[in-house]
Amino acid sequence: MHTGALWLLSSLHTDLNRKGEQTVHDAAVTPEGDRIRWVELPGQEPPRVYVHGLGATSPAYFTQIAVHPLLAGHRSLLIDLLGHGISDRPTSFDYTLEAHADALAAALTAADVTGAELIAHSMGGSVAIVLAARHPRLVSRLVLVDANLDPIPRAPGSSGSSGIAAYTEQEFLAGGWEEVRDRVGPHWWSTMRLAGREALHRSAVHLVRGTVPTMRELLLDLKIPRTFLLPEADGPLPGTDALTASGVSVVAVPDCGHNIMLDNPDGFARVTAAALTDRE
Repeated sequence: MHTGALWLLSSLHTDLNRKGEQTVHDAAVTPEGDRIRWVELPGQEPPRVYVHGLGATSPAYFTQIAVHPLLAGHRSLLIDLLGHGISDRPTSFDYTLEAHADALAAALTAADVTGAELIAHSMGGSVAIVLAARHPRLVSRLVLVDANLDPIPRAPGSSGSSGIAAYTEQEFLAGGWEEVRDRVGPHWWSTMRLAGREALHRSAVHLVRGTVPTMRELLLDLKIPRTFLLPEADGPLPGTDALTASGVSVVAVPDCGHNIMLDNPDGFARVTAAALTDRE
């Protein structure tokens, strides 16, 4: 899926360049001038902002979705968080969820984005929740894709954020990243290798630590339309009753794992389109 998405992105870039439209944009988001970059597709308002997860990049994960017939036609920003993908990888940045959210807010403000519909995966969903809580004018709607809502324990030897966070930063930089590379496999590593190593480790540490209040508590308090997508095979989402009572729509998607948009793009597009057109 990564190969297909990247090929499609290359084709889109070529087609838009023929029309004289710039597809890659950037904005300084720290006092030191570190820049976030994004691929932008033109279209109608409100804008849609796609945010990737830990060790990922939005163009690879979301291009196929942004141009899907059920979702195409909106101004779409496929944005890479600081430290990831095509964005800068500063080693002085702390990569807390709050810092990620504030940097993303600076990029969206520079792009003249307000009232955006955010489609955000995994750690990106956690960042999107914090963004909506801290910068409410920027976000009109959330579609969270199997996002992290609660702190999780560190788990040495596991893949993902809990395994990365089990290392100290010194251990991770000294060779722990190679163990992670071998555990996660070539699919995830194809984008994880683009992340700064300090960025990857610090982002994982702060993701498993979570926020105060927790991401779940922040989500419950938001007043905008919110949808949470999860793989059907995972079974019921813990805390579903409280989420639905607060207005969060919880939707199980069949035939997929954690990377719902890659595993079942048509199913993902259907439920996302429904979430974005169901006006409350």
